[in-house]
Amino acid sequence: MANPALEDQGQIDLAEYIFRRLIELGLGSVHGVPGDYNLTILDYLRPLGLHWAGNANELNSGYAADGYGRIKGVSAIITSFGVGELSAINAIGGAFAERSPVVHIVGTAPMAAQKAGACLHHTLGTGNYRAFPEMNKWVTVAQANLIDAETAPALIDATLKACILNSQPVYIELPTNMVKAQVPAPVAPIDLSIPGYDEAYENEVVGTIIEKMQKSTKPLILMDGLTARFRVKDQVNEFVRLTGFPTLCSPFGKGIVNESLPNYQGVYFGATGDAIIKQQVDDADLILNFGPLHSDVNVFGFSAVPRADVTVTIDKFMVKFGQAVEPSGRAISIKSFMEKLVKRVNVAKLPALQPFVQGPSFSPLLLQNLKSSADDAIIDQDTFWLRMSDFLRPGDLLLAEAGTSFSGTNTIILPDNTTLINSALWLSIGYTLPALQGSALAQREQRKEGSKEGVRSSGRAILFIGDGSLQMSAQGISDIIRSRLDVTIFVINNSGYTVERIIHGFHESYNDIQPWRNTEAPSYFGAPLNDAEYPVIAEQAKNWGQLRNVLDRKDVQEGKGLTLIEVFMDLADAPAPLKKLATYVSNRNKTNGS
Repeated sequence: MANPALEDQGQIDLAEYIFRRLIELGLGSVHGVPGDYNLTILDYLRPLGLHWAGNANELNSGYAADGYGRIKGVSAIITSFGVGELSAINAIGGAFAERSPVVHIVGTAPMAAQKAGACLHHTLGTGNYRAFPEMNKWVTVAQANLIDAETAPALIDATLKACILNSQPVYIELPTNMVKAQVPAPVAPIDLSIPGYDEAYENEVVGTIIEKMQKSTKPLILMDGLTARFRVKDQVNEFVRLTGFPTLCSPFGKGIVNESLPNYQGVYFGATGDAIIKQQVDDADLILNFGPLHSDVNVFGFSAVPRADVTVTIDKFMVKFGQAVEPSGRAISIKSFMEKLVKRVNVAKLPALQPFVQGPSFSPLLLQNLKSSADDAIIDQDTFWLRMSDFLRPGDLLLAEAGTSFSGTNTIILPDNTTLINSALWLSIGYTLPALQGSALAQREQRKEGSKEGVRSSGRAILFIGDGSLQMSAQGISDIIRSRLDVTIFVINNSGYTVERIIHGFHESYNDIQPWRNTEAPSYFGAPLNDAEYPVIAEQAKNWGQLRNVLDRKDVQEGKGLTLIEVFMDLADAPAPLKKLATYVSNRNKTNGS
């Protein structure tokens, strides 16, 4: 069937060209905020069949686009220049750091005004219209200023290609006088070929890895979060299954490997975790590290970084062996690479492995004990997160906010085909609430499209967020209601910034927040009343009995409409991994004299 985005219609408006290319890449919705300089751009969305998600502010729109892009592989946000784009730039920075493909389209002033240095609203009043693009260069992999209709189509294509291949944000300026500029309609798909791709080199790398695997008796797989951007989850899981190699993940990489696989060993906590596990990682003679992101939080104060001399680093376009210099000018294609690797492993004779001693693991008996907690008992962090393992279902989309939620989900046992979105580098608190809106919207689109990803994302959309982080981006609830998204939000109310208390200033007022009546948020943000098609649930749980009653409700388990459950915990309580990390870092700093 012909792609309507590529039907030759002769000359079309430049704005339409951009959106037809984005539709071709899989975009179904656009985030952002209307403003003087982008209104005529927005007029093209509805005629082209794009959904305008709309957001209450630009920061949230950027976070939402990030979440949408992590699910669908491309996203778009539209802002006005100056005030709009700078409000969004924090979110764009996060997407850059953690590799989410966001196309940031900025409506700018007419070229005549820019050339004259006119003192227009939203400028700095200096006449310098290049200040904002200069700022955005630091958080985008490609930029395009569409001031010439003749070169604009090629510039758009090259910029979008950079976004898709690098899975990072790009920046497109569209002056108001150029919106209707005439350009040739696209007649062929964007060239997404990989620069420097060398199949012979790829085959050579596959062979080298197989040889190393055949010589290894103490191999390990470390799965990290950038692997999710490769979009090869099925191939990765098949590789893990076929090798039988003990497999650990980072917090950022949790959810990529199905945790029901017998060789999956959980999150690797480095020096803050089980000493037996760390010793086995240190003793490994081969570590296959997929998509690494060695941030301090993700590798527990850098104590979970594997030994370089035995590590094979597998990234999207390259493979690095040990401490060797990274290959230059020769690239792999991660999808074909993984397909070849799986095929070779399927017939290769691998040596017998030394037994891997498992650390403490979750068990059905433990879960039963959790269910029998006294009704009037206070809800504690560690038990809560293990209890959530029983609430989750295969195919669920799960988001965990920075802080206690990020740490707590490290201990959750995820069902197969769960998608986990968290932040392990940027850690801008409040990110996940708008990201829930964006990712749940993408999930709904995939379900309607009937894609393979849609089948995987057929479960519920669930967020865990602290009361402090919620206050950073609470308007995201309004955006969720606007798009009538089916989401479940667990608000962990521990009276402020517990993660910061653990780090420093436990009793200081700067770690307190103004208490909110969080369960009234759906009403304030205009959730429908008595609408059977979009039910709204808002409940509190101050002890285990109340929480069990809420979780056992059929409508809560179904996840239809908007569900907000406020769970109260002690402000001094935190998940064990967070406490151990804080202690480890504190002791290390004392030893180093810092």
